[in-house]
Amino acid sequence: SHRDFDKFLKHLKNKDKCAIVSGANPSGPLHLGHLGVFLTNVYFQERHGLDVFIPISDDESYLAGKVKTQEESLKNSLTIARQLLAIGFNPKKTFFIIDQLCTPIYNLAVKFSKTVTKSTVKATYGYTEEDNIGLQFYPAVQAAHINYPLTKGYKAVLVPIAADEDSHLRIARDIAGKFGLEKPAAIHSVFMPGLDGMKMSKSKPSASIFLGDNLKVIKTKINKALSGGQKGIEAHRRLGGNPDIDVAYLYLDALFLNRKESAKIYKDYKEGKILSGEMKQMLYDYVVKLLGPVQKKFAKLTNKDVERCLLKF
Repeated sequence: SHRDFDKFLKHLKNKDKCAIVSGANPSGPLHLGHLGVFLTNVYFQERHGLDVFIPISDDESYLAGKVKTQEESLKNSLTIARQLLAIGFNPKKTFFIIDQLCTPIYNLAVKFSKTVTKSTVKATYGYTEEDNIGLQFYPAVQAAHINYPLTKGYKAVLVPIAADEDSHLRIARDIAGKFGLEKPAAIHSVFMPGLDGMKMSKSKPSASIFLGDNLKVIKTKINKALSGGQKGIEAHRRLGGNPDIDVAYLYLDALFLNRKESAKIYKDYKEGKILSGEMKQMLYDYVVKLLGPVQKKFAKLTNKDVERCLLKF
């Protein structure tokens, strides 16, 4: 699904100055589920030469209690920035917004906050009187992140996000309209389940493949992933598997296979021609091929490399 993606594409075709805005939460390191969005951003940057602004919401992570201290949040933010550079972002066209280090973003947030009422925030996020005022103000900060490029001469902004983050965009779009800015567009990514078939979360490390996991850990996690196979090889060959719930297949489909490849594997698994163990081995091979170079590049990067990409007003 999307919001005004067609309008954004028109700007691209017209060679207008466009940007991507796509954030991350530093409650912990990135996992495989994040890559669908960020590899999409890398694609737009490489294909269209777009600048990419990446807010890493260190302040929200602290306010929401996802980390205990601001120091922890900053440390996580710098690690995530290194990981993102390692997956292929162009450091000359990538700008990290870490609010502890980029405090002028709050001035823009204050400007925007005058147009957002408390009732709007409560209705959008479900906040109560018991939630701290920092969280209730944060939608204005999020809007500042999203709309910042539009205040600096960019004609259009695209925000690739997960569907559950659309509330941030709704407020940002409303604010943009009130300030005479082009409303930021969005494309919504599908949800990636955890290896246990439930919602993926940084708080469940055994059910997530993190970008820094070593090969042995990755192998163990994938082998324990929820399977759509039958109990026993004979039963599987006879009855076939269920690819719609098989996590290894879902990851392959979402991150690695083109439509033709995915359709064939789906059919073969359903007919019992591919075993669950073979499906998991296939995923492991793809994950290693993807993360091996990322981990090597990450090891060579330093915080100085990140500092060069920090947004400076």
